[in-house]
Amino acid sequence: MITFNRVSKTYNDGFTAVKLLNFEIKDGEFLVLIGPSGCGKTTTMKMINRIIPHTQGTISIDGNDINKLDPVMLRRNIGYVIQQIGLLPHYTIEENIALIPKLMKWNNDKIRNRVTELLHIVGLEPEIFAKRYPRELSGGQQQRVGVVRALAANPDIILMDEPFGALDPITREQLQDELLRIQAEMRKTIVFVTHDMDEAIKLGDRIAVMKEGELLQLDTPDKLLSNPAHGFVEEFIGKKRIYQNPEFIPVTDVMRENPATTLPTRTPALAMSFMRQRKTDTLIIGDGNGKLLGIISAYDLQAEKDKIKTVEEIIKPAEIVLEQSATAKEALLEIAHAPFGIIPVVDESRRIVGVVTRGSLLSMFASQWSEEKGEINEK
Repeated sequence: MITFNRVSKTYNDGFTAVKLLNFEIKDGEFLVLIGPSGCGKTTTMKMINRIIPHTQGTISIDGNDINKLDPVMLRRNIGYVIQQIGLLPHYTIEENIALIPKLMKWNNDKIRNRVTELLHIVGLEPEIFAKRYPRELSGGQQQRVGVVRALAANPDIILMDEPFGALDPITREQLQDELLRIQAEMRKTIVFVTHDMDEAIKLGDRIAVMKEGELLQLDTPDKLLSNPAHGFVEEFIGKKRIYQNPEFIPVTDVMRENPATTLPTRTPALAMSFMRQRKTDTLIIGDGNGKLLGIISAYDLQAEKDKIKTVEEIIKPAEIVLEQSATAKEALLEIAHAPFGIIPVVDESRRIVGVVTRGSLLSMFASQWSEEKGEINEK
């Protein structure tokens, strides 16, 4: 576990790059640090292996203060991948990968087996690539070597500083998938710096959003999308991205509150009058405590009004119901199958809190599309 306890970094000119960070990175967690340029994300990562020394507070790894550890040994036990790859041009691929194991005095057979294993992991045949030099590989292949070089000595912690930022989109996506596959197998503690929110959402178990040296929110991708804790976080994530991921939008954002409800004891005439007032063709029926009993439609009410005394006699059960913890994606999937085109939303006690309709869903997403169109027109 990596722990930041009131950690700051202030330079000699008085500029404070990082301010009083307090958070933990769990063993085996993939943590993404993100924010605009100059927000302190790279500084935060580099303080972990003391490439940049912190000036206040304590950073500890498994309870050990890193300032009390030998910096050379600390760095040899932490993998490090950068955007520029950093392969030594006069070393072959196998020599680049073997660099740290050799410094740690592994025997030759162990090193050779490790190089072969790692090249296989990233789909580079050792017989073809081991003896080549970096200049003989594509950018994507070089970055694959950069990743496995960081894994060579089997460190528990890997630091990755925008490793895929210079690659084309297709290669970048392939390497993201490769990294996720490797992480699923090896479960390293990974601290990954990026400025790309789509990359952060795809890769991170948790995402730390930073601005001007401060940590604004540290949360899982779904919580960041569904409940940004700060105006800047919402702005940085982007509303468009939220609406492209309806599984992260709470159903309470797309439902209509205060739906047309009535008691089962209401007479047909009063029920019809209430429908006209509310301009609706359905009523949700609840008991005296607001608990959902069912639904009636204007069609059924008109057809049966002379045969019944109260609407209780023609209540139909709500076949599809959503709890208020549901998402907009669930509403979108269910609305096509909902009788009367409405879905009641209830709390944990089954009390009615709102209703989702085709109209409420359309209004919510149409407003977003209108905003996007307006932004495009302004440009």
